[in-house]
Amino acid sequence: MTKSYQVKVEGFEGPLDLLLHLINRYEIDIYDIPVSQITDQYMHYIHTMQELELDLASEYLVMAASLLAIKSQMLLPNQNMEDDFEEGEMEEDPREDLMRRLIEYRKYKQAAEELKEKELDANRIYTRPPLSLEGWDDGEAEVRPGEASIYDMIQAMGKLMKRTKTERPQEVKVRRDEIPIQMRMEEILGKIDVKPDGTPFHQLFEKRTRPHIVVTFIALLELMKSNDIVCVQQQHFDELIVYKMEDAPWS
Repeated sequence: MTKSYQVKVEGFEGPLDLLLHLINRYEIDIYDIPVSQITDQYMHYIHTMQELELDLASEYLVMAASLLAIKSQMLLPNQNMEDDFEEGEMEEDPREDLMRRLIEYRKYKQAAEELKEKELDANRIYTRPPLSLEGWDDGEAEVRPGEASIYDMIQAMGKLMKRTKTERPQEVKVRRDEIPIQMRMEEILGKIDVKPDGTPFHQLFEKRTRPHIVVTFIALLELMKSNDIVCVQQQHFDELIVYKMEDAPWS
């Protein structure tokens, strides 16, 4: 019996981070969230992650259930709205709690980024002893302007898999012994090595079978984690371009 390949991705910071990414990507007013739109987009990401067999934390599914509940509540007509208005009491907007959590999360995220920037500035000014690399977490590498996030990659994968489904039926399981991850990583490096100007993301998925798509995606994540490659997206909705790290536009 074959076993599906699963991977934990360190780039995920939680469901609020994904929602904030969607709000920024679609230029949504955080004080007037279109729940139907944000829920549909959120569910699209969740379904894509599940198709890629990424190991999702339960908090993502809890948030999905909360969004669907808010969406349902927003669609239902409020029978007591007139009575509440006459009495001077209005029922709380179902989005209120989500809005408060997102604003609070954004505040802490911005503060963390400012502190990180100050630390980087301090490191440029003051000398310090060499740091030990033992236990270094490469997942904390600085994100450069134009560098694609894990969510941008999932968005690109969602589009790719949607096109693939219309072309041919897909296999259900991904087997480790079918396409070794290490071999696929070497193939990707070989392909982008001859293209210093970058390789379009979709061109790395030559075969449109599900095992090939999933293993290629995992191989790309591993290569990004080891800082061998970088995915760049200059503007929202642009195609991702994959570079060897030394060929990146900012190198």
